[in-house]
Amino acid sequence: MLENKLHITDAAELARAEEKVGKARAMELFETGMLDSFEVGVFSGLQKIHGFLFGDLYDFAGKLRAVNIAKGSFRFAPVMYLEAALQSIDRMPQSTFDEIIEKYVEMNVAHPFREGNGRCMRIWLDCILKKELGQVVDWSRVDKEDYLLAMERSPIRDVEIKTLLKNALTDQTGDRLVFMKGIDASYRYEGYNTYILSDRERGVTE
Repeated sequence: MLENKLHITDAAELARAEEKVGKARAMELFETGMLDSFEVGVFSGLQKIHGFLFGDLYDFAGKLRAVNIAKGSFRFAPVMYLEAALQSIDRMPQSTFDEIIEKYVEMNVAHPFREGNGRCMRIWLDCILKKELGQVVDWSRVDKEDYLLAMERSPIRDVEIKTLLKNALTDQTGDRLVFMKGIDASYRYEGYNTYILSDRERGVTE
């Protein structure tokens, strides 16, 4: 159970709050154009996304983790090498689709934050794709299980995640509905599916 600014002590209640607050902040990032002001393809941009999404909930928002973490049997970058890994990722090229996804995979291996890495990194990835290729991922078209399995295998073999995401690319980079459906999907990958954005919130009109 993570310590939080809302002083919530029930895990299910915290999950609901995190989903509702995070999705509202993601929508604000998009609507205000703030997301376009962040530096693209480097850790500092990801750090700003994380700080904005989680700043109302956690003191560690936007801060490098100080503990080693793992998911299942996979251990993410050790804390002692984390800063060096992020500097290396910053220098990775990002001019082609393959280079961008390889950079995304390396950032996932780094997993720089205590919590909320995946949700922030998918927004960060779309920022790179938008800048370099004029496209973004329509995450609502990416199956949860396919995505999670492909990401699990990506440090060894990235062809699956490249194929999966390439098939879901769209040039609707400024479409509010595509963005917010993607946020819903992104949270669903992490097990958050209680608070689904309404059509009104997504910008759908009759």
